[in-house]
Amino acid sequence: MPPEIARRFFGTDGIRGPVGGPLINPDFVARVGAAAGAWVGGAGIALLGRDTRASGPEIEAATARGIAAAGLCVVSLGILPTPAIARAVRDRRAALGVMVTASHNPASDNGVKFFRPGGTKLDDAAEREIEARIADDAGQGATPTLAVDLSAREAYIEALARSLPAGALLGWRIALDVANGATVVSSPEVLRRLGADLELLGAAPDGININDGVGSEHPGALASRVREVGARLGIAHDGDGDRCVVCDERGVILDGDEVLTILGLHALRKGRLAGRELVITVQSNLGVDEAIRAAGGTVFRTAVGDRYVLERMRESGASLGGESSGHVVCADLAMTGDGLATALRLLEVMRETGAPLSELRQQLRRFPQVTRNVRVIERRPISGCARLAAEIKALETELAGAGRVLVRYSGTEPKLRLLVEAREDAVARRGLDRLEAAARSDLSLPPEVA
Repeated sequence: MPPEIARRFFGTDGIRGPVGGPLINPDFVARVGAAAGAWVGGAGIALLGRDTRASGPEIEAATARGIAAAGLCVVSLGILPTPAIARAVRDRRAALGVMVTASHNPASDNGVKFFRPGGTKLDDAAEREIEARIADDAGQGATPTLAVDLSAREAYIEALARSLPAGALLGWRIALDVANGATVVSSPEVLRRLGADLELLGAAPDGININDGVGSEHPGALASRVREVGARLGIAHDGDGDRCVVCDERGVILDGDEVLTILGLHALRKGRLAGRELVITVQSNLGVDEAIRAAGGTVFRTAVGDRYVLERMRESGASLGGESSGHVVCADLAMTGDGLATALRLLEVMRETGAPLSELRQQLRRFPQVTRNVRVIERRPISGCARLAAEIKALETELAGAGRVLVRYSGTEPKLRLLVEAREDAVARRGLDRLEAAARSDLSLPPEVA
C-alpha cells in the first residue's frame, strides 16, 4: 500500500472541491495563493491558466490576488490545458504556475494545481510547507489587473505539432472528444495541422457543460462516433487535458495500462525507453509488468498520482510512465501528464507498425482485476482499522506471487478505493467482498449507504 500522507487540503493532484465550499471559494484560494507565493520567495512571475468552467474567472482572480499580495507579478495565460502551463513555467522561467481546474470533476467543482520553478508539480513536502503558511488574514489586498498573454497556448500547439512529420495524418479520420474543456482549441488545431480529418465531440463549452456526458469520463459517445464514421481511433480528454482515453477502430475502449504497454514495448523495440524502465503506479495491472519484463525491460511502481510517477522518472531518468487512469508522461514531449502528447505517441506507433489499435492492444494480457469504492464520513488511518488491516494482510499472504491488494483513500473524493487482482476472477471477487465487509465494519459510512 502507498503511504498515508497527512495533508489537510491537498489531494493527489492539487486542491479541489465544490465551488463555494470550504476549500474552493475566493477567500480560501486567495489565502492559498498568498501561501504559495510566500513559499517561492515572494518574487518573480506567476503564470495562471484555467479551463472552461464558469467559476474559473472568479477563482483565478482570487488566486491572483493572493499571489500578488505575496509580491509576485501575475500573468493570465487564458484557457489552455494543464501541460501547457507546465511548459510555460519552464520556458519562461517563472517562479510559480497555477492551473485553475477540477480536471474530470463536474462543473460544480473547481480547484487549483500548482507548478514550481522548472514546471514540475509540487511534492508532498512542498504541499505541507504551503499548508503551514496559510494564514487567516493573507491575500486580502486589492485584486490586481491581470496582464493577459495568450501566446503560451500557441507555443504549446507548435511544439506538439512538431512531434510528428508534416502531413503525417493525411487521410486519417479521427474522432476527438475535448470534453467541453481546456483542450477545445489546442488538440483540434494540432491534429488538423498534421492533416487529420476530425470528427469533433464536446467542442462547444458554455461554462457548465465541461465533462457533462463527454470526455474521458464518458467515452461511450466517442466509441459510437468512431463506429459510425469509420474512424481509425477515438481520443477523449478530461477537462484540463492532462490525460486521454482512446478507443480502437471498433469502438472498444483502451485503458491506461494498455496504452502504457503499447508505448513501452514500442519504445523498447526502438531503443528509446531510457534505462529500459517503465514507471507505473500500484494501481496498474500486473500484466503490464509481465509484458515489459518479457521484452527485456523493467517496471517501477509508485504510489497513485502522476506526480509520484514524475518524481521517479526524474530520479531514474526514465522517459515513459503513467497511470491506468490515462495520465501518461512522455518526458521528451511534456513536463507532466499530457493527453495530446499521449495520443500523438500512439499515432506514431500506429504509423510505424501499420497495426490498428485493436491489434496493438493484444500485447497486454491482464490479470483479472476488480475494484469497488466505499463512501466514508471519516478517513481513519487504514493501519488503525483492525478488521480491515487484518483482512489486507491475510489476502496479501494468500495472493503472494499471484495477485495483489490495494486499499487507499481517494485524494479528491470521500471514498475508500478497494482493488484486488488475481490470476482467477472468482478469487479476486471473493477477496474484494471480504475487503468491503471489513471496511464497512471499521469505518463510519453515510447513512444512505451504511
